Amino acid sequence: MTVAPKVFRDLASQPEAVNELLRELSKSAEVHHAWLFTGPPGSGRSELAFAFAAALVCENNGCGECNNCQMVRVGNHPDVQVLNTERVQISIGEVTEFIDRSLQMPALAKYRVMVIEDADRMSERTSNLLLKSLEEPPRGTIWMLCAPSEADLLPTIRSRVRRIMLKVPSVESVAQLLIDKYEVEKNLAHQSAAQAQSHVGMARRLATNAAARQRRSQTLEAVLGIVDLPSAMKASEILLKLAEHDGEQLTKELDEQEREELLARLGVSEDSKLTPSARSQIKKLEEAQKRRGTRSKRDGLDRIFVDLMGLYRDVLAVQLGTNQALINPDLEPAIRSLAGDISQAQAIHSIEKIQQVRNRMDRNVRDSLLLDALAVSLRRKRRR
Repeated sequence: MTVAPKVFRDLASQPEAVNELLRELSKSAEVHHAWLFTGPPGSGRSELAFAFAAALVCENNGCGECNNCQMVRVGNHPDVQVLNTERVQISIGEVTEFIDRSLQMPALAKYRVMVIEDADRMSERTSNLLLKSLEEPPRGTIWMLCAPSEADLLPTIRSRVRRIMLKVPSVESVAQLLIDKYEVEKNLAHQSAAQAQSHVGMARRLATNAAARQRRSQTLEAVLGIVDLPSAMKASEILLKLAEHDGEQLTKELDEQEREELLARLGVSEDSKLTPSARSQIKKLEEAQKRRGTRSKRDGLDRIFVDLMGLYRDVLAVQLGTNQALINPDLEPAIRSLAGDISQAQAIHSIEKIQQVRNRMDRNVRDSLLLDALAVSLRRKRRR
């Protein structure tokens, strides 16, 4: 069996996807010009796209050691351009500018790689703008789109790309990745991988951040305490505050670093009298950071929903009497109590309701209203 280049070795349980890309790299002909990486959240679709990008700009197909590989790893390779957004949706202006950048010739490598993360966040009009570039890219330009599923993109987009589908990695493979790459203690690695339900990014954060583990515990305790309308409203309030705090913690350090770097480039300090141009640039940065804060809070809510779905899957597993290991074994007494209070149909309805709320987050509905409705629906309706 061929040993995968180093840049591909951190991908958890994705041998089929990696092997397909290795076959492409081994061809003597030009690499296909457009790719779509799909997979559930946390499966590593962006990581695989960046590994493939590194292999394309590396003279040794992704050695992981050369300057090209290192520059891709830290995000500053001139021939690997990335479009991600702090907005709920990728704007047409962002895509227009990105397309213009794709027309430039490679600076260091044979290929110029254009990666769009969260390509599912493009509107139909924005997607149509991208079509021509996917059909007739300049020689040497490779497009890579990342999305949860093919259905999230227009059929016209799907017809112009080669598709790489990722699967949900196993808990064991995610735990091993935490141990090998981040030197996490074995028991904590397995606990984090299970609680994150194999979502690599969430597992890494739980394993390396005690505050994230505490936030998760508070989330589940709040929901397990829902028995009537007042406790539902209280739980909704707690969940919203936890999501906001989680988002603030994720963005605070980055916001401060960006502001310091901008002031340094402008040659001013916090106490300096600013020129109109400097004020304009600082205002633009603050607006971008505010958008990122909104997105981070939404990401925090999504992590909460994943945790809640895991909780009710545990309840359903207890009700069905399966031998499946619980996602939350530390909460087994409370889970068994809840499993005795509600029916299997109610547990299934709770899982469906949580997923429904996740799907509605991007529809400009106030987060507090979504959480209120969810919390009320999770009240214990004792079996008759």
